[in-house]
Amino acid sequence: QVQLVESGGGLVQPGGSLRLSCVASGRIFFIHTMGWYRQAPGKQREMVARRTAGGSTLYADSVKGRCTISRVNAENTVYLEMNSLKPEDTAVYYCNADLRQTASSTRLETWWGEGTQVAVSS
Repeated sequence: QVQLVESGGGLVQPGGSLRLSCVASGRIFFIHTMGWYRQAPGKQREMVARRTAGGSTLYADSVKGRCTISRVNAENTVYLEMNSLKPEDTAVYYCNADLRQTASSTRLETWWGEGTQVAVSS
């Protein structure tokens, strides 16, 4: 089994900043991609940012220039630095990992954390 545990969410005023963290643990051989998704009330889950083990990144247009995703591969950890937060950033943020559990695994498996709430409000 694999566990992804997020932390760092909370209530912040518009224009403020937050740093989310996610640690993956358990039966992990290699994590190819780690990322952040979010789901606002009444909306579908959407990708926020993703980062491969090699350092390639992908951001949603809505957060480009305001968010930075980083990873510490050796620690199976991913961070999301969010700045200039807006009320529309309010959502539950989920950590995601595409990984291989063993050296003999031939496919990537996708695992999710339980989410951390981010609320942006004055």
